[in-house]
Amino acid sequence: MDDIISLSHGSGGKKTSELIEEIFIPAFSNDELNKLMDGAVVNINGDIVISTDSFVVSPYFFPGGDIGKLSVCGTVNDICMCGGIPQYLTLSFIIEEGFKIKDLKKIVNSISFTAKECNVKIVTGDTKVVEKGKGDGIYINTSGVGRLRYKGLGVEKIKEGDSVIITGTIGDHGAAVMTGRSNIITSKDLKSDCAPMINLSNEILNYGEMVKIMRDPTRGGLATTLNEFIENSSLSILINEKDIPINSYVKSACEILGLDALYFANEGKIAAVVDSSVADELIKNLRKYEEGKNAAIIGKVISGHSGKVILKTEIGGKRIISKLSGQDLPRIC
Repeated sequence: MDDIISLSHGSGGKKTSELIEEIFIPAFSNDELNKLMDGAVVNINGDIVISTDSFVVSPYFFPGGDIGKLSVCGTVNDICMCGGIPQYLTLSFIIEEGFKIKDLKKIVNSISFTAKECNVKIVTGDTKVVEKGKGDGIYINTSGVGRLRYKGLGVEKIKEGDSVIITGTIGDHGAAVMTGRSNIITSKDLKSDCAPMINLSNEILNYGEMVKIMRDPTRGGLATTLNEFIENSSLSILINEKDIPINSYVKSACEILGLDALYFANEGKIAAVVDSSVADELIKNLRKYEEGKNAAIIGKVISGHSGKVILKTEIGGKRIISKLSGQDLPRIC
């Protein structure tokens, strides 16, 4: 096997076969994938959930994760946020000529480990190689298919008095990518929260119609996600700054750089609106999981100020929190 990716690895010939047979098949082997067809036939009864996503993060290795782990978690979590249970993934690579084979193997192994952790099968895929200088190392596209568990999620279900929750500290992924991209801030404690949300989403969905909407607050952060929940409503969301969990290292990074963690990306958190009658019990149950140990109720749905998200600051003032405007951190996922 060569040490670097060449254009011939994307030609569909011998080199492509080597890539498939020596790297991809050993990592993802299953009955459907091993047929090496252009697609896969899978058996799913009832309603299904489908999602697709592309991953272009820079750097592709960052504290706490890499583009491979991110590509699986990102699509799996999208299925979960729709009330689904992920089962199958497709996987496509766009690789730049000159990319190191050892780095590709590391990324593929990360994908394989994460897919097994999520109990999903990678059943079909594709690889393209572009000329050196025409890409940025490696891009990954995944599509996910899953079984629908609960159909009743929707922003239209939100009502006055509902509780707003977050399953953990905010901004970890954005801070980790920023750390990996530059040496402005270096800390071994700044790590991405990149993780599958299957356990936490299942716990939330146990409450059925008491759950109104849930979303993983990735690009644009928690602030943008909460605005998406309420933007076309006659209601508003009031969140309390003191109740929002944030890692002290992320908070320090934001203070040094003049950035706001509310707009930092997350890749292992769920923001949700639930009926207030179950909120305390739900938080208690979420905290039983390692990834939910910092879960908290951070606010509530209120009347007035149609379609606005309002932050009550630690000193008692209030300000409107809008969606992310412009570009905060480029190439975050």
